[in-house]
Amino acid sequence: MISRNNWLLIAGSLSIAAALLHLACIAGGPAWYRAVGAPEPLIGALERGNPALAYITAGIAVILAIWGAYAFAGAGLIRRLPLMRTALIIISAIYLARGLMIVDPQRFTEPGRSSTFMLWTSLIVLVFGLTYAIGTWRAWSALSAKKV
Repeated sequence: MISRNNWLLIAGSLSIAAALLHLACIAGGPAWYRAVGAPEPLIGALERGNPALAYITAGIAVILAIWGAYAFAGAGLIRRLPLMRTALIIISAIYLARGLMIVDPQRFTEPGRSSTFMLWTSLIVLVFGLTYAIGTWRAWSALSAKKV
């Protein structure tokens, strides 16, 4: 049995909150996408009836929800999931890699990207990655135990 790990509980909650925000953007439409800093060309396409942005956003929400489930499983809140350690390492690495974009200011000036959006999302995702990494590190020995 994996014992409770508050770092992973927080990490999972952050991922679920992000998934819900993505779903809210789909429901809220272009105004919501603009409010969170989505690229204007994608919003314009959505306004012209192209559903690609909504599909991408839904896909991201599903991935974030799965990542939240892995954090909750690692925290002992739900049953173990397959490849727990591997998944938590990969999730931590992806969040940290995205968050570390903050150290490359040129990424902030790419066409179609809002520098404010890039700054804030980099900071937020860096926090997500740190909570996953710390939680995974703290649960490492418990995550290796085979459940019979």
